[in-house]
Amino acid sequence: MSGPSAYQPQEARIAALRGRAELWRTGVTLAVIAVTTVGLSLAFSAVIKQLTPPQWSSDLALGATPGALLVLLGSFGFSIIGVHLGVRLVQHRSVFDLIGPMGVFWRQFGRVLLYLLALTFVLGMLPPYSVGEPLVPNLPIDRWLALLPLSLAALLIQTGAEEILFRGFAQQSLAARFRSKWVFLLIPSLLFALGHYIPAQAGDNALLVAVWAGVFGLVAADLTARSGTLGPAIAMHFFNNTTAVLIVSTPGELSGLSLYLFPYELTDTQAVRPWLIVDLAIIGVSWLVARLAIRR
Repeated sequence: MSGPSAYQPQEARIAALRGRAELWRTGVTLAVIAVTTVGLSLAFSAVIKQLTPPQWSSDLALGATPGALLVLLGSFGFSIIGVHLGVRLVQHRSVFDLIGPMGVFWRQFGRVLLYLLALTFVLGMLPPYSVGEPLVPNLPIDRWLALLPLSLAALLIQTGAEEILFRGFAQQSLAARFRSKWVFLLIPSLLFALGHYIPAQAGDNALLVAVWAGVFGLVAADLTARSGTLGPAIAMHFFNNTTAVLIVSTPGELSGLSLYLFPYELTDTQAVRPWLIVDLAIIGVSWLVARLAIRR
């Protein structure tokens, strides 16, 4: 992390917000976001129950089939609608103000994505050359390729929605209200970690998964403050989730679009924990590579 001068791009983005940065505005905006997102999600679920067999609703909750996971990822668009409505009504901004200038956004998004692809290639050349036990095939390659455009679009909606909420609305609102960088870096990251605390799915690994998410959130927050757009954060999030959801995932929930499956469950402490620790190290390296990508 670095000092205020490194975060000047974010300062320029939130300058107009400082006059409307009262905490009550942030609270009311958050309430509008929550009500809108939950309301749209409930209405959507009701429609799904009316139009599809009962089994489909269960599949949708788990995301264990391709169609269900595509719909589940796409439903994160309700959050984007909620954020846009909240910031428009209370902060007199739009969701595009949170994202940043679109030309700069896409340029930074593309550069970070390219650098991360290069990093993955380099890491792939280094030992060890496998993840231990053989991977289990999931989707046939022809079906996986046919679904890939829709899968990538759905993942872009999902990752974009989370970044718009946490590194867009939450981070910018706090940065406009508090001068300390640790407030706007840490609070959204802690909330992001809390949202990824899933003991029912991760078992004894739940705390480490939450720590992983918190570290990722902190890295994404730093990149957002440095770049002045959500481009780098969304690129990192999109790249990570593409690997974890489309390439190799753990069996069960959110595995419907994956080409391969790990030969163990997320709850398998002995098998999963070492790789979570390795992944934490990779996040750190990816952060440095992303910083290099956005240097002017």
